[in-house]
Amino acid sequence: MVNVLVTNGTIEEVPWRALLPLIDAANIDLKGFTLEWYQRVPGGNDCVEEVRALARWMASVDREILLHLSRFFPRYRMSNRPPTPVEQVYRFADETKAYIVCSHGELLIASRVSGTV
Repeated sequence: MVNVLVTNGTIEEVPWRALLPLIDAANIDLKGFTLEWYQRVPGGNDCVEEVRALARWMASVDREILLHLSRFFPRYRMSNRPPTPVEQVYRFADETKAYIVCSHGELLIASRVSGTV
């Protein structure tokens, strides 16, 4: 069995260190990469520069980190906003290719473009 922790990245150091021996991987779900993101939501933070900055930062940690880009879909309190266009997700994925690659030279980019949440 493989244990994958799915988190928004908000955790204190003591519980994080307690979890580390129990997990095989972590999926950290970033909603945005800048402090300003929390003032701007989909449509306001969908910019190529922010995606590039995220990819550069991830590559500075490890170029083999998997980056999974997900589309925004209107739900609940944000149902008045349009979904992220599929083409935009692919364009963002293309922008990360210069930074994030696996050790075999294959691209480590997963773009979810389906309507699942």
